[in-house]
Amino acid sequence: MSASLLLRHVRSRLFSTELVLSVFLAAAPCWALTHDLRLEDAVHLAVERAPAITALQSQVEAAREEAGRASALPDPKMIFGIDNLPVTGSNAFNTGADFMTMKRIGLMQEFPARAKRKARQALADRTVEQAEALTVADQLQVQRDAATAWVALWAAERELAALQDLRKQSALAVRLAKARLAGGAGTAVDAMAAQAAALELENRIETATADVEDTQATLGRWLGEAPAELRTKDSPPDFSRLPVNEATLLASIDRQPSLLPWRSREDIAAAQVDVASAEKHPDWSISASYGQRERSRSDMLAVQFAVGLPLFTRNRQDRGIAARRADLDAAIASHEDARHMQTEQVRRSLAEWAGFKRQIARDDAQLLPLARDRARTALASYGAGSELQPWLDARRDELDIRVTHARRLGDLGRAWAALAYLLPNEEIRP
Repeated sequence: MSASLLLRHVRSRLFSTELVLSVFLAAAPCWALTHDLRLEDAVHLAVERAPAITALQSQVEAAREEAGRASALPDPKMIFGIDNLPVTGSNAFNTGADFMTMKRIGLMQEFPARAKRKARQALADRTVEQAEALTVADQLQVQRDAATAWVALWAAERELAALQDLRKQSALAVRLAKARLAGGAGTAVDAMAAQAAALELENRIETATADVEDTQATLGRWLGEAPAELRTKDSPPDFSRLPVNEATLLASIDRQPSLLPWRSREDIAAAQVDVASAEKHPDWSISASYGQRERSRSDMLAVQFAVGLPLFTRNRQDRGIAARRADLDAAIASHEDARHMQTEQVRRSLAEWAGFKRQIARDDAQLLPLARDRARTALASYGAGSELQPWLDARRDELDIRVTHARRLGDLGRAWAALAYLLPNEEIRP
């Protein structure tokens, strides 16, 4: 192969490789390349990949399959045997000795009462509805848990960034202390105190880094991703505003995760009452058999009907009905208790969220600027010849305030997530 042909061949292969790579990269999700996840992306992926939701969807499918056969008739039964076979005397066990002996084969079909079949079908349908409600409730729970994990990582990253931002100030304090010591205006104690403050800051940064890694692992659990590759985009939703107003949340208690399965539980209990009541209706069956006799004796045909006789209902069916009605009353009362508990939880979550909002607004407007200005002023005064201790105190306070503020942001985000994912996506999308 000539050099020119070889060069064209290599270029062709390179072009094909670049084309394949460009198509792959264009099709790959943005977050998969950068691992900078937005909150809504994390929630969406968690729902897609949650094994618990897959399990519940399989349970829904199983319930639907069971419902498809709930009202079907029982399988027919085959009947075969020997009638009137002698078992004593000289003709014992001789099938041809007695004219009444015959070999019999036939079929029998049972027909449960129509009311029973209808009640069983209704119960199966309610079971499907319960499985579907549990699936929706679990999806909402996964969304909330994934959002909480994302917020925890975002807050941990904010705390780490706040601590790292103080490195320059600590380094400046160390340089000033050394310069003053070298110039005879400072003391060795001040120089060592500045160095100790810088080292303490590094320790806190290490702790914050470990917290980031811990929250990455939690978020990775929901996404199935390598924890070290996960980062949050520093543009979270506005945690100071809920996607649905407070009145709507309080008016939609029955559609929230902890209450979603309760309506179907009541319906199942009511359907079980109907099933118990249907036991008073008699079942019936029909059977037909053909009997073959030996020699020239005529074969026989038998047709038989059977009907159930629910005569003593007081101590049988009536007790079952009473038991199922008690179960229904218990389900209704428990549903009401769960409604009260959820209403209380929503009110408490709203109060908590509003409290964090006020604290963060105060931090942003007053506390953080005041702490920052105090530390900078104290450091400038030290550089001009004042004592070091005021800066050490101011720096310690600023560090604590920044860390507390970052954690408070996480608390606000978690309170927001607890309220934002209380309703199904078709009703509200945070």
